[in-house]
Amino acid sequence: MYATTYHRPTSVDEAAKLASEEAKYLSGGQTLLPTMKQRLAAPSDLIDLRHIDALKGITVEGGNVRIGAACTHSEIATSEAIKGVCPGFTYLAGHIGDPAVRHMGTIGGSIANNDPAADYPSALLALGATIRTNTRSLAAEDFFTGLFETALDEREMVTAVEFTAPDKSGYSKFRNPASRYAMTGVFVCKRSDGSVGVGVAGAGSDGAFRSPDMERALAGDFTPAALENISIDPSGLMSDMHASAEYRANLIKVMGKRAVQQAV
Repeated sequence: MYATTYHRPTSVDEAAKLASEEAKYLSGGQTLLPTMKQRLAAPSDLIDLRHIDALKGITVEGGNVRIGAACTHSEIATSEAIKGVCPGFTYLAGHIGDPAVRHMGTIGGSIANNDPAADYPSALLALGATIRTNTRSLAAEDFFTGLFETALDEREMVTAVEFTAPDKSGYSKFRNPASRYAMTGVFVCKRSDGSVGVGVAGAGSDGAFRSPDMERALAGDFTPAALENISIDPSGLMSDMHASAEYRANLIKVMGKRAVQQAV
């Protein structure tokens, strides 16, 4: 580690005023702190967002869900309010990393980092979620722009995530046995109007993405069997030491079936 100035603001406005090109927002710290220890990141200042009350709390009104950016994965996983309207989302949160990660990591920090193997982006894309920041609102499809890339400006921070709960939801992922990151994860949801959302994590070479082919198949028949004849193109998928693009293409189909089974 090296010298850095630590700030502990108590409001969003105070945090934004402290921001600069050399500073970094600190939320759960599950990615930033390890990269600092390895000297892969060297911010002049750390602005800790975990003590800002406005970034905390979960609200469910009818089918409208609002999750503060500073909510931990554990808080989301154990939220009976969210589980009552979107159990697939709490299941997803409950299978992020290990207990230590879930008690420190936050949804805001996770989506701002946009790791390609992170779980939340697939769900937020499938759900058509809205990402609130301290300056604007962004649709999930506009927020996630690429590998470790988002639409956030240098001084902008995520303040909340909002979505309308679907009628059915499910998530399944094939985990790396060491890191528990998703080598491939699929979130599915079916809305009251019959439309379907399918988001894929851990497989895309450009980050999480939606699968229109799977959405169309499931809109006509929301059962695992509907995905039997779907063919996933491996050309845009990652290939690394853990799995080839072709293997991940098959995993998308398998995880999709399991997610639907969980949803129904």
